Amino acid sequence: MTTPIETLEFQSEARQLLQLMIHSIYSNKDTFLRELVSNASDALDKLRLESYRDKDLVADTADLHITIESDPAERTLTVRDNGIGMTRDDVVGLIGTIAKSGTADFLAKLKEAQDAAASQDLIGQFGVGFYASFMVADKVTLVTRHAGSAEGVRWESEGEGTYTIEPVEDAPQGTAVTLHLKPEDAEDALYDYTSPAKIREIVKKYSDFITWPIRMTADAAPAAEGEEPAEPAVETVNSMKALWARSSSEVSETEYGEFYKHVSHDWQDPLETIRLQAEGTFEYQALLFLPSHAPMDLFLRERKRGVQLYVKRVFIMDDCESLVPEYLRFVKGVVDAQDLSLNVSREILQQDRQIQLIRRRLVKKVLSTVKSMMSSDAEKYATFWREFGRAVKEGLLDDFENREAILEISSFPSTHDAEKPTSLREYVERMKEGQEHVYYMTGDSRSAVENSPHMEAFAAKGYEVLVLTDPIDEMWVDAVPGFDGKQFQSIAKGQVDLDSDEDKKATEVAREQQQKDFEGLLSWMGTSLGEDVKEVRLSSRLTTSPACIVGDTHDLTPTLEKMYRAMGQELPPIKRILELNPEHALVTGLREAHAARPEDAGLAETAELLYGMALLAEGGELGDPARFIKLLANRLEKTL
Repeated sequence: MTTPIETLEFQSEARQLLQLMIHSIYSNKDTFLRELVSNASDALDKLRLESYRDKDLVADTADLHITIESDPAERTLTVRDNGIGMTRDDVVGLIGTIAKSGTADFLAKLKEAQDAAASQDLIGQFGVGFYASFMVADKVTLVTRHAGSAEGVRWESEGEGTYTIEPVEDAPQGTAVTLHLKPEDAEDALYDYTSPAKIREIVKKYSDFITWPIRMTADAAPAAEGEEPAEPAVETVNSMKALWARSSSEVSETEYGEFYKHVSHDWQDPLETIRLQAEGTFEYQALLFLPSHAPMDLFLRERKRGVQLYVKRVFIMDDCESLVPEYLRFVKGVVDAQDLSLNVSREILQQDRQIQLIRRRLVKKVLSTVKSMMSSDAEKYATFWREFGRAVKEGLLDDFENREAILEISSFPSTHDAEKPTSLREYVERMKEGQEHVYYMTGDSRSAVENSPHMEAFAAKGYEVLVLTDPIDEMWVDAVPGFDGKQFQSIAKGQVDLDSDEDKKATEVAREQQQKDFEGLLSWMGTSLGEDVKEVRLSSRLTTSPACIVGDTHDLTPTLEKMYRAMGQELPPIKRILELNPEHALVTGLREAHAARPEDAGLAETAELLYGMALLAEGGELGDPARFIKLLANRLEKTL
């Protein structure tokens, strides 16, 4: 009985990505082989791990390896492994669609990219894996059988939009990917990938460290006259020596770069390589990398994180979350522990004391590496912080042990320099004599903060203010008390006192008189605006604006209040404080008018407008925009 061949369509994003590969502008097409070998290596890792966990699995694990076969006459190249294999659903799910997060964003950004270099960077950010085959092949055939299954699957496509899939009775365990190669074209960097010498060159360059043997048929020696040609021998092309087990003096930067690309599926070199080795009560080796750019799924909930975990060179799991905290989720690499069980589970890892100790060492090593980078390579540090600073600041909320270390490596925009961020250490060194607080303000953008009324007195007196515009900044500033003995102080909360003791003494009498002069206005406005504000008082932070809105010292900011409400948390209404500038003509005019005409209903409308203006000046939302517009229009009409 013949089994019908099904023809299915690629998911739309997959179809677009295939076209990108077919018409690739990526110059280094050799990397397709690295991707296929990496996939084969993963399949072997998974089979060995599954055989440890499932003793009833019917699978041959006696000689796990990767084989590369070429046929110059047919112009085909086959990469074969005897690993875990795939079921029909696996094939459709993994190859017929792109399950990776952020695919649509990737394609949208690619369309926006104006030049080849930008497009190449985006391809690198995405990591195209299996699809890279279509850079060099006009048809790809895949035959696979999942370990323990009786029936295999054959998949084939020319990359145009559809693929065929059918069951196969006699497929060996594992996966074989056969590329029907395009004609050689040196000008387009499309080399002869059936050449054994070229294949060896690529394997040695990109995949020498793979822990499984990569085998090829050796070049046969010419037979003597009258003799039968000898059966060609099979040779192992790669050294199989784990990079983390080799002395650092033996490993080149290029090898580190290729290993990073293998574990991260990135197409760019890492920003920094970190090695760590521990001996004694428990032993482990770690080889970690800081990427040079943030992945597109860095802030997506369904992203994967963690480093690869090995036990005595045996692969255990791909994304060991227990080894790196959430805020360092971008760190890639390998940890090889000597004393863990081979069949350890994720649940056990979360409680394992050795894993917790390794994690503590890894975190401290990463943070100290970034700190060294700050002083030794400012440009590299600036790249790191631009790409990963938002994620690192999340650690200020929950990693109490390393909070000081995170603050030390953090940098923030400030009013000191519009272009260059500042570290907290630099801020403290520049503080004015007698200054006790690190001043900051949160906001949606730098311009919103710089133009805020709250900034006026600080700008006039030359005080530096940190400009915090990341959403995470709203949360950590309330959780972290200070840095180096200096308390953090929001310039939009509580009372602000920038005067020296001498200035206070000199102006004490005048300020007391001013308070008396405005007492009637403040009391009346407090009652008139009682539904919106908890207090009306005179301001020491305003120089040019008539009024501003401030919070009490421990109040939530409006932005944080919105965030909590958006997450479904019920909060009681939070009233804030209206501060008036006693030197502003509008405020003094209102005081005089109220003293002369306390029953004038129009004055209450003026107070309402003044409050609305202060609310808008800080980027807030009016409770009743229509009423505000109506009052404003009436006032403008009377001026004509």
